[in-house]
Amino acid sequence: MSKKPKKFGKNTKTFSEKIFKILSKNANKPFNYKQIAAILELDDTKSRNEIIKDLKILAAQKLIIESEPGKYLVKASSQKYYEGTIDMTSRKTAYLICDELENDVFIPFVNLNHALDGDKVKAYVYDRRSSRKPEAEVLEILERHKEEFVGVIDIQKNFGFVTTANAKMYTDIFIPKNKLGDAQHGDVVLVKLEDWPTKADSPFGSVIKVLGKPGEHNTEIHAILAEYGLPYDFPIEVEAYANKIDTSITQEEINKRRDMREVLTFTIDPKDAKDFDDALSFQVLENGNFEIGVHIADVSHYVKEGTILDDEAYKRATSVYLVDRVVPMLPEVLSNYACSLRPHEEKYTFSAVFEITPKAEVVNQWFGRTVIFSDQRFAYEEAQQIIETKSDIIPAEISLTGKEYKAPPEIVNATLKMDELAKILRRKRMAAGAISFDKVEVKFNLNEESEPVGVFFKISKDANHLIEEFMLLANRKVAEFIGKQKKTFVYRIHDEPNEDKLMNLQTVISKFGYTINMKSKQDISKSLNNLLNEVNGRKEQNLVDTLTIRSMSKAVYSTENIGHYGLAFDFYSHFTSPIRRYPDVMAHRLLQYYLDGGKSVSQEEYEEKCAHSSDMEALAAQAERDSVKYMQVKYMQDHKDQEFLGVISGVTEWGIYVEIIENKCEGMVRIREIKEDYYVFDEKQYALVGQVSKGLLQLGDEVYVKVKNADLVKKQLDFHFVRRKE
Repeated sequence: MSKKPKKFGKNTKTFSEKIFKILSKNANKPFNYKQIAAILELDDTKSRNEIIKDLKILAAQKLIIESEPGKYLVKASSQKYYEGTIDMTSRKTAYLICDELENDVFIPFVNLNHALDGDKVKAYVYDRRSSRKPEAEVLEILERHKEEFVGVIDIQKNFGFVTTANAKMYTDIFIPKNKLGDAQHGDVVLVKLEDWPTKADSPFGSVIKVLGKPGEHNTEIHAILAEYGLPYDFPIEVEAYANKIDTSITQEEINKRRDMREVLTFTIDPKDAKDFDDALSFQVLENGNFEIGVHIADVSHYVKEGTILDDEAYKRATSVYLVDRVVPMLPEVLSNYACSLRPHEEKYTFSAVFEITPKAEVVNQWFGRTVIFSDQRFAYEEAQQIIETKSDIIPAEISLTGKEYKAPPEIVNATLKMDELAKILRRKRMAAGAISFDKVEVKFNLNEESEPVGVFFKISKDANHLIEEFMLLANRKVAEFIGKQKKTFVYRIHDEPNEDKLMNLQTVISKFGYTINMKSKQDISKSLNNLLNEVNGRKEQNLVDTLTIRSMSKAVYSTENIGHYGLAFDFYSHFTSPIRRYPDVMAHRLLQYYLDGGKSVSQEEYEEKCAHSSDMEALAAQAERDSVKYMQVKYMQDHKDQEFLGVISGVTEWGIYVEIIENKCEGMVRIREIKEDYYVFDEKQYALVGQVSKGLLQLGDEVYVKVKNADLVKKQLDFHFVRRKE
């Protein structure tokens, strides 16, 4: 049987597609068949005839037009160009995310044309002839998402290659010999991507900083910050500027403020807090109501617009809380001293003062600049002791001083009354549809070398809720005050959850016997609260809490107010933490400007600042998560011989994820490591199915594991499967 004659060396199924792509890429330039053949590197007569034929077919389909004899242009309405963002997968493929497109569009690796994760690109979208599913090809990189990368350098004789631990970074980076700097083979380095020649497999870069040796504590912490472009020290000129600021309390300035130094005022913060943004004042009024002041450090008094200090604060936009350190938004002279509401010191504050009835109804409010004197600093544990025991005795084991003492009676009474009011405020919020996210936080006991020697969980109690409710009240009332004036402001908004994400959550939690009622917005909120309440204290709590939070929309900053779904507030802002959040500084400035009678400011300008603040907050959150993962891996490194009971927290075709119950560390058991049977992933059951026993390994099952490998650089744990729990 004779073979069919070979076509012109190209896949004919996609041939007209290729012609259309060429014309689309050069939308305003007409091409004839010879120019197209040259681009496709075809020079035989048969191929050229095919091109002529396909050009006529495309013209007949009215996808292209013959602009002059023998020359063709793509028809304007046929152009399928879109600007969007690249979302890489870990398998060297990607998706184009674009608001104009109903769904994300798949991009095969060959169509990436050097685009990397997060890049803004111009892409061409087309339907595949074989599947009729849309695909995209990157035509132009409009803006690189990032140009600096962290990785380990492999130095050869005349060059080096840097490999990153990021699964979405599909290429290593080539470093010419003259751009290696002081890097030694095996160092963790920060490199800058400088060029990517068209025919080069890898981009070219240069080493801009050596971070140290892999696995060393400071190296890995600095690598986390560098990966997200976050700083770990202040420029010398910013520190110098901050150190020269006059931080004294003057009578001249006091005269411009409401003097509240005589009103009982105190702070409640974590034991290890170094900056105190907020204080509460309390007094009983003659009519039986209470005056409660929420006093916030007056950062905008010291951080003036247009200064290098303000520029640096805006650039950072947030403090970053890593497991062993805080990278502050403001230099220490401000964050820990001048702006920190420390006990027995007078401080300038910006305050929201409320008259509240015994039923927790706000009947009067006042906003403005104040001066206060903090009478006492409490740790959460000390305030909790008062709430739980109704006693003024603070035992030595929870006291900040390490000694037993008696709390002043007026502060004890104020704490108990504010706890009552906070509980009423919280009940009202929940009744209005707020969702109670009290997720357990993993914390580490660190020794002097920042090595993890123990794990504990931070749980919110009444004292935390007391502070939370009054901070929420201040944030809500400030936003409402300006929002009702229809003036530009910085809101904290939170959209309703996405139905698809809720359906995915439903699929997972149904494995544990839970369900979500999705009939109405109110029903969703109520059933999510019931879910979070039901899982409290159970083995699957952390998994369900995490998945529930992921099913929510992300809260962001915006000048467009749509309310806050999770808190069930129509108006909400961030006003209470200007030491560590730049949007709060903006809120303070705008509030004072409007109190002074100012007209509405430019919405466009503030929307840009809101977007930047949201982006920086997201980067900080990623860095914080990475630092927790790093510390979990480091902690487990020292427990390799120990068996742990865990719960299956994820199931994939390549294995199961197991979260250890006693410390919330999560790792993977590869499918080939489970020797008790031959397991295959069943997508419908979301489980691994044993081919001999027909037994299932599914979400929520308890299993015993041991540490197989702890990779500090990749921040990954691999587990040995020991056995199921009987």
